[in-house]
Amino acid sequence: MKLLVDTCVWSLFLRRRSSVLLNPEEQRLVGHLREATADARVAIIGAIRQEVLSGIRDKSQFRRTELILEPFPDEELTTKDYVEAARCFNLCRDRGFECGPVDILIGAIAARRQFSVLTNDQGLIRCLDVLGVPHS
Repeated sequence: MKLLVDTCVWSLFLRRRSSVLLNPEEQRLVGHLREATADARVAIIGAIRQEVLSGIRDKSQFRRTELILEPFPDEELTTKDYVEAARCFNLCRDRGFECGPVDILIGAIAARRQFSVLTNDQGLIRCLDVLGVPHS
């Protein structure tokens, strides 16, 4: 099963060395990403790529990060993905949870393509639970 990796996990992976990860949860997430990378199971969407790269002011660091992400092609999105994201947003809101536009798009993509999501974002996790999307 492919693993759609959320921005928060990419950030841990890219910006912190293993020796500086703060807690066992961060170590688990980065370890899971490394395993999925080795197994060629990592998925990414353009919005996550944009979030990861946004805010990197140093041009050389931006380029290094861009090169690290380059081997992971964006999942191609269609109109159906965005319509599904809107449906998922409404479903989650009806159940008392709201996600931002990128998070709900992550949930919709994972649901449509039967991907798992790697995240520690509690708001996204609540929406994934409503949508029945596996996460770790």
